[in-house]
Amino acid sequence: MRKTLLPIIASLALAAATSSALAQDAKAGEKKAAMCIGCHGIPAYQASFPEVHKVPMIAGQGSKYIVSALTAYQKGDRKHPTMRAIAASLTPQDMADLAAYYEALPKDEQPLPPKPEHQPPAPVAELLKKANCAACHGDNFSKPIDQATPKLAGQHADYLYVALKAYQTQGNPQVGRANPVMGGMVGNLTRAEMKQIAQYIGSLPSELRTVQQSRFR
Repeated sequence: MRKTLLPIIASLALAAATSSALAQDAKAGEKKAAMCIGCHGIPAYQASFPEVHKVPMIAGQGSKYIVSALTAYQKGDRKHPTMRAIAASLTPQDMADLAAYYEALPKDEQPLPPKPEHQPPAPVAELLKKANCAACHGDNFSKPIDQATPKLAGQHADYLYVALKAYQTQGNPQVGRANPVMGGMVGNLTRAEMKQIAQYIGSLPSELRTVQQSRFR
């Protein structure tokens, strides 16, 4: 299965690299972040539509991944009404600058050890193996093999669960994510299994943060 996925992963990485090839300016990104801080700058802020979950922490996330995600929202490969509207207003340079800003934003980030500090229960370990999560996201779920892949460790568990479900969703105009790699990884998981995976990964130490920001800067 892994050999089958390698060409797909390579093509996705090439597309992400192309979309993030612009010079990144974190200072410029700070000035463009006003549209982001109303959700991503409030600790534990919870989205209510189209599903209820905490909005993801993005400070400390890899810049290539942020560009890739924004591009997917803009193209409609990720279906979320609010994010689609925001991404539609961004130029490639805007995305590059915002990504650089959020990657550099946390000042207290400490690198995580190569392995998680606590191992999952045996049933969850089997699920992680079944979904082959570490193959892309790294053994500690915060050191992805390609920077266009997100850090997951310590991300909000309810958000991770909603994201996993989205890769299985078809034909919904407001929910869903088109990604052949993730679709293949989670295609055979039940909702209960996805929730177990999300709860374990969300319980791990994280390099991600929600950095509280003022609208009046």
